[in-house]
Amino acid sequence: MGNEQIPQPPSAAATPHRPATQEETRGAGAARRRLLDRIGALRALLTDRPMSLYAASVLRIGYGLLYLTFLLREFPHRDEIWGPGSPWSPALARQLFDQTGWNSILILSDSRAYFELCYGTALLTSALFMLGWRTRAMSVLFAVVVTSFHARSIFMTDGGDNLILLMALYLVLTACGRRWSLDARRNRLGTARAGNAQEPVRSCYAQQLHDARVTLTTVVHNCGILVIAAQVCFLYGSAGLYKIQGPTWGGGTALHYALNLELFQPWPALSHLVDEYPMVIAIASYMTVLLQVAFPFVLFGRLKYPVLTVLLGMHIGIAVLLGLPLFSGAMIIADAVFLPDRFYAVLPRLWRRAAQRAGMWRPEPGRAAGCGIVPPQGKPGLPGSRHRGVPAQTNATPSNWLASEQS
Repeated sequence: MGNEQIPQPPSAAATPHRPATQEETRGAGAARRRLLDRIGALRALLTDRPMSLYAASVLRIGYGLLYLTFLLREFPHRDEIWGPGSPWSPALARQLFDQTGWNSILILSDSRAYFELCYGTALLTSALFMLGWRTRAMSVLFAVVVTSFHARSIFMTDGGDNLILLMALYLVLTACGRRWSLDARRNRLGTARAGNAQEPVRSCYAQQLHDARVTLTTVVHNCGILVIAAQVCFLYGSAGLYKIQGPTWGGGTALHYALNLELFQPWPALSHLVDEYPMVIAIASYMTVLLQVAFPFVLFGRLKYPVLTVLLGMHIGIAVLLGLPLFSGAMIIADAVFLPDRFYAVLPRLWRRAAQRAGMWRPEPGRAAGCGIVPPQGKPGLPGSRHRGVPAQTNATPSNWLASEQS
């Protein structure tokens, strides 16, 4: 008994290695190729050409116009909200900034003349940003203006102000001035004047710097567009999941309580009229939750178009019935990032057709009246450059790009 030895399991070195079959080798190679293809597709998505240039321009125009309208609307009350005469004085604001880390150019001086200068600068910055004049610089100034006014009176802000602040920061990253802007018009006129003049020949080092700059600008722009799209998806998804947790939305009575709050009754008679149809209110409550939860999952197909249409009606209803036009406008503009560029390219053609029928517009000599082709999204390829233009039918929205990469 004492001399018996416990049998030991065979070591790994002694275990015979089974050679991989041809099917396993082929499967591993196919999986590796698919992975490399996905990585290459993601790299091309970020570096080849800027996506959603029209959508970025719509965001620029929309938020610039919305904030300009907001400042003009509050012009008679500017001192009580942001100025030295506000109950939330500059001294209190400085104490809060020491705790939160926020800052504002409005508290650099307590002078009324300085405040009026800042307010006029904010109006001018919003207008120039909307028009797309020197968009790179104006986007930074617009973000500073929105941040400063938001922080100065932070206790009077709501969800619409928060979304405008986020979008103003994100638009700094994008090339939002390449379409429908004064910058685009100036570049187009400059190209027309140059005609067929040959571009100056760059040295190899200068060409590499040029290619690196174009690639970096494209990557930053595409990342900004994707971040904007992700922000909107997160906003809708989190709002829908938060509503599910409450009994009022699950019971279909949430809108009934909202319509009977005096704070959200710009037209009480209209609110009471809508409140007389409980079945409509219940259906609207359930549809709101369903669309918000499902929104991030319907962006990769054609189902997104009816969903965006219903959301547009929902936001218009919020603006009219609950008296929240700033919030509704901010959300409607944010939804524009999911529409393809070919949709925006068709709009001028439809406008020209309507104007022609009304006799308000005549085509310029040598210009086709029905030209609605999406222009190239990237810069034309230069000698030795790997950047090329984009075909006219390119659908360059974040959702469609991601869908094409996943198919």
